[in-house]
Amino acid sequence: MIELLAPVGSKEALIAAVESGADAVYLAGKLFGARAYAANFEHEQLAEAIKYAHLRGVYVYVAVNTLVDNSEMRELVDYLRYLYQVGADAIIVQDLGVADLARKVVPNLPIHASTQMTVHNHEGVQFLNEIGFNRIVLAREVSLADIDYICSNTQAEIEAFVHGALCISYSGQCLMSGMIGGRSGNRGRCAQPCRLPYTLVDEHGKDVLEQADTGEYLLSPKDLNTIDLIPDFIEAGVKSFKIEGRMKRPEYVAIVVDTYRRAIDSYLLNHAMDIEEQEKKDLAQIFNRDFTTAYLTGKLGRTMMSDRRPNNRGVRIGRVVQYYADSKLVTIKLDEPLHLDDIVEFWVKVGGRVSATITTMQVNGKEVSTALAGEEVTIAVQNPVRLSDRVFKVYDARLMERARGFFAGSSAIRRIRVNVKVTAALNAPLTIEMSDEDGYLGQAATNFIAEKALKRPLNHETIAKQVERLGTTIFELGNLECLIEGEVMVPISEINDARRRAVESLENGRLARFDRPVLADVKSEQEITKLIFAKNRFSSSAKARKTSELAVSVDSIAKVEAALGNGADLIVFGGETFNHKTITAEDYRQAVTLARQSGKRIILSTPRLVKEWQIQGVKNELSLFAELKPDAISVGNVGTWSLARSMTDVPLHGDYPLNIYNNATINFLAEQGIQSITLSPELNFAQIEEIAGMSSIQIECIAHGYLTLMVSEHCSIGSYLGGLHTGKCSNACTRGRFWLKDRKDEQFPVVTDQFCRMHVLNAKELSLLPHVPRFSRIGVDRIRIEGKYSAALELGKMTKLYREIIDKGEKHPLLAQDRINTIEHQDITRGHYFRGVL
Repeated sequence: MIELLAPVGSKEALIAAVESGADAVYLAGKLFGARAYAANFEHEQLAEAIKYAHLRGVYVYVAVNTLVDNSEMRELVDYLRYLYQVGADAIIVQDLGVADLARKVVPNLPIHASTQMTVHNHEGVQFLNEIGFNRIVLAREVSLADIDYICSNTQAEIEAFVHGALCISYSGQCLMSGMIGGRSGNRGRCAQPCRLPYTLVDEHGKDVLEQADTGEYLLSPKDLNTIDLIPDFIEAGVKSFKIEGRMKRPEYVAIVVDTYRRAIDSYLLNHAMDIEEQEKKDLAQIFNRDFTTAYLTGKLGRTMMSDRRPNNRGVRIGRVVQYYADSKLVTIKLDEPLHLDDIVEFWVKVGGRVSATITTMQVNGKEVSTALAGEEVTIAVQNPVRLSDRVFKVYDARLMERARGFFAGSSAIRRIRVNVKVTAALNAPLTIEMSDEDGYLGQAATNFIAEKALKRPLNHETIAKQVERLGTTIFELGNLECLIEGEVMVPISEINDARRRAVESLENGRLARFDRPVLADVKSEQEITKLIFAKNRFSSSAKARKTSELAVSVDSIAKVEAALGNGADLIVFGGETFNHKTITAEDYRQAVTLARQSGKRIILSTPRLVKEWQIQGVKNELSLFAELKPDAISVGNVGTWSLARSMTDVPLHGDYPLNIYNNATINFLAEQGIQSITLSPELNFAQIEEIAGMSSIQIECIAHGYLTLMVSEHCSIGSYLGGLHTGKCSNACTRGRFWLKDRKDEQFPVVTDQFCRMHVLNAKELSLLPHVPRFSRIGVDRIRIEGKYSAALELGKMTKLYREIIDKGEKHPLLAQDRINTIEHQDITRGHYFRGVL
């Protein structure tokens, strides 16, 4: 069965989703949801929402898709139990520790992998399915061809986004909102920095796009719209068609769900799409930033971007043909109809946007309530506009009225037909039996024993008048069968009471299908504590080291030599490169040789993102790594992790793109064979100290370098300078260095890797030089310098500084504030180490 999955951020949106045809909805409580700024649901409201949906045969999936702090774990356990008890059909999860905990605390509660888990290849899907995930929500960067391949190579249910807003970064891999303003997307509080204006500048600070015909919202994608690709999704084997929009108003939910419902049903019925052009226009009218199919059919470059406007653009309805400044009237030549109470915006050449609500309008000098396409209509406008300015309708009163009909009325639209059988006989109670179209039964009998009628015996018409009174329920009368023996009498009030109880019985039957067993193994507080925080559960070396080791992450042999020559204990080599070069087998061999000759350790790294076309290349690398036997292999996504552990016996290191935020996640990783990890850069010192004190595997923290804030399949450089939208990029990224400059004049380095992905780095370099001894004090085994964006000479100098401070500790003279100030440049940040994220 194909499932249409709708977003719900409020009670009204829930009703809109169900009434407009959703098979399932996803929503969140007030805790642990990735849309913390939606209205969401209190505990009691959650229970009511689930009952409302279940009664109508609609499934409810609850988002528990944020990273969870150690301090929140006990509350999480209580919440998971509550969701199980009130009948949530599944939870949607990002945090691997949360998923592991859920399997142990509420083992019968299905788990869906959130798109925040960045699952983008079949290896990752298979791995998650094997460890207990029932469904995988694929990353929005996965192509239709890859979706088809993944669906054909897994037993897991596949869910894919079909409509709504897009993130420019891979979901789950974006640190930008948290780093800029402390509001982490991984914690459900994204401030959407991608919707802000930026300019693309070169090393001289010059705007390289000032002569280009482009807007300033360079990171703002158009909205996803796949209404024409529905057959492709169905044929590929996608189980669930997901609409984005828990922050959207209920009118949006109603129109989008209704349109996709019609599209899916028409294809399933006729093997052909039967969607009218007006329905597609309604999708645009209800909300759009213009539309795109994103990466489903390939990279689109600048044509995927809404760079002129980051919010709703409405639907273009015409152009200005006359403006009367004295009377503040404007005449528009219409391409689309216009109605009273609509709202329009003029895209003026100077001054941005001018808005007007249609309270009166004239066609040929006559007042009208509707103006048609092709007509010239005159309306009032308060601010100046110019000839040829484009006009967009941003609010369609009639469409909104239709949308509200799905959720604002007093009676249900989506009714369930029931057949009713009424039996009446002398000296017996009257019985009412109901059966719905899904096969559920309900019945009730009157308390009154039927008597012989003296005046007006019961007949079919009398019974029908009472039984068909189902207006306040979700049912409507289908066939009515009346079996009346003789002339009998039963009071009308008794029949009505029996009807109400039969309805209640039928409702209980419909709800019973969602019942699940009572929790048999309710773990004690002590058991829960052990699950979350268990220390020394796994065999590992005791943490006796007094000082942290120094690791340096690099992407060239020159940097390997610079790091080793200046005191690095460990080299992390491989993965993405920022130097426009691909690392060869000989490079890997040479790096391992250099490390061994220096008596130092080396980790060989895999790419953080590995799409299907990269899988064979990664397999080749892993075969080489198995031969070279480095001290560990670093993995940053679950698919590569799965490949690495199946292809080699080399120890595995879990890198920070796995979003390692708590001890429950560390425990799970250790159970699965990971021997060391890099913690999330969004943790602060206090959180790290607690985690380190209870971790049985080695912990690494990033202490220095330019952090990647976004990683994207979209490339701003290639899109605007390289002609990527033509299908062939000119590799403009190799002809200079580039930055994105924001409205505060902060400049974020933009680099591309060997896979043509864009990495937006932090504007400020992370530096914990003055605080190196603190890492040792709180039990961090290793600190890491991110050196891929640094030149080899510069990296060598910084490695030497960290080496000296690690060796001499807090007595090192460089730790004097005046000395540090002379070493650290102004554009540095301490990251989240002293603040954390919301």
